[in-house]
Amino acid sequence: MIENKVLKGVFLVAFGATSYGMLATFVKMAYDEGYTTAEVTSSQFILGILGILIINLFQKTKNKDKTLKASKRNIFHLMLAGTSLGMTSVFYYLAVKYIPVSIGIVLLMQTVWMGVLLEMILEKKIPSTQKIISVVVVLIGTVLATNLIKNEVSLDWHGIMWGILAAASFTTTMFTANRVATDISSAQRSLYMLLGGAVIVFGFSIATQTAPFNFEIFLKWGIILALFGTIIPPMLMNAGFPLTGIGLGSIVSALELPVSVMMAFFLLNEQVNATQWLGIVLIILAIVIMNVNFGKRIK
Repeated sequence: MIENKVLKGVFLVAFGATSYGMLATFVKMAYDEGYTTAEVTSSQFILGILGILIINLFQKTKNKDKTLKASKRNIFHLMLAGTSLGMTSVFYYLAVKYIPVSIGIVLLMQTVWMGVLLEMILEKKIPSTQKIISVVVVLIGTVLATNLIKNEVSLDWHGIMWGILAAASFTTTMFTANRVATDISSAQRSLYMLLGGAVIVFGFSIATQTAPFNFEIFLKWGIILALFGTIIPPMLMNAGFPLTGIGLGSIVSALELPVSVMMAFFLLNEQVNATQWLGIVLIILAIVIMNVNFGKRIK
């Protein structure tokens, strides 16, 4: 039973991470068409909240009075936790504005060691050998998959700063998904976290959008960004992280990297060489090793 729950959590987090891994490419394409960060994030969150509202109404109608309702305390904590979700979107999208997608995802992938470190601090114990090995392999794979060794590019420090901030806020998001109001439905948790994130996003948009807002973004990119950025990932991760724990969940979420590389390859025509594919294989291998050892330890 325990193994089945962990495996289910792994699949949920993996699919959520895969969806999130597609975002950078879509955002870059939106930037190429002249849309601003404020327009991208605002359309994503507005449509995302509408989508999650529909899901909540559907579940409420289907389950009637069986669904546990969030208390005022739950709502407050989830909205507060959701601010990190909003900051992740803003910071990450600002990062890929200044640096290549491959470098941006590398910086975001620092959530791997940040997550394990946070778990170590919170639980006051040294991570297992499996987690340490997996983190090392994931980081090696990350460097290879993004071709950092062979890339000779001058990186804008703005992009590096925003990327590190995105990783820190995303780690916080994963922590809250694992700890805050886990007894209510994932749809409710996603809704209130998105509302909290919207406060950050709308505040950022008001402060930075100087030109007239281009509402075409809603039909052009908003639906795609909402689906893969604010509907699928929060729903699946809110349901999956309580089953995996933040350490294992952080490692599984490394799937964002190979997805981002492949998306950049197919949609942005970025060159992906053998070294990068080796890195992707290493990351997937690390995830498999982690789960197999974890299952044996449960037994």
